[in-house]
Amino acid sequence: MALTGLFLISFLVVHAGLNACIFNDLPVFDENDNGDMFNRAAHFMGSSYVIRIMEIGLFAGIILHIVQGFALEVKNRSRRSVGYKVSLGNRGSKWYSRSMGLLGTLLLLFLIMHVAHFWIPSRFNGLEEVEGKNYHNLFQRMVEVFQNPVVVILYVLGCISLAYHLLHGFQSAFRTLGLQNKRYIALVTSLGTAFSIIVPFIFALMPIAFYFRWIG
Repeated sequence: MALTGLFLISFLVVHAGLNACIFNDLPVFDENDNGDMFNRAAHFMGSSYVIRIMEIGLFAGIILHIVQGFALEVKNRSRRSVGYKVSLGNRGSKWYSRSMGLLGTLLLLFLIMHVAHFWIPSRFNGLEEVEGKNYHNLFQRMVEVFQNPVVVILYVLGCISLAYHLLHGFQSAFRTLGLQNKRYIALVTSLGTAFSIIVPFIFALMPIAFYFRWIG
């Protein structure tokens, strides 16, 4: 569970960096970009055979993490069919650490929606000519998808679920792998908290930026 979690965390870094290319369309950078930087990066990721092979590993990692998560949740519940008479609440553990199963389920639903909105169209709907070059025009796809306020709200809620999932999962993965030194645990916890805020914030800012026409 820890290993697949850290693998997916590394994917989030790449995914956030790639998608952040959309912000090159901001007036402070290049208001005439019109998603060109992002489309170039997305086209490379979609057309490179190496990336496509790695994509198979990514989906395998996601599926394995999901299966492990549900198996762990079932195992934990079966071992204690009767709860404690007195609940410690946040004195014993944070609510999000006790709700990883729920948060993971919400993220799965979000992932299905995200794949339907972007991955499937980019892989199966063919290329489109953009300024004389054949690209998957995912930038325009984002413009269209994020004009629906309901979709924007669902994406933001998905990013909030991701933030809380990471808040526990990041440091928990290192503990599971044997990190016990108090100094390093404090460092990992701090890094995990920063990561859990910054990365989901970048993801949430994207639909918001498109909806309010800051870009696109």
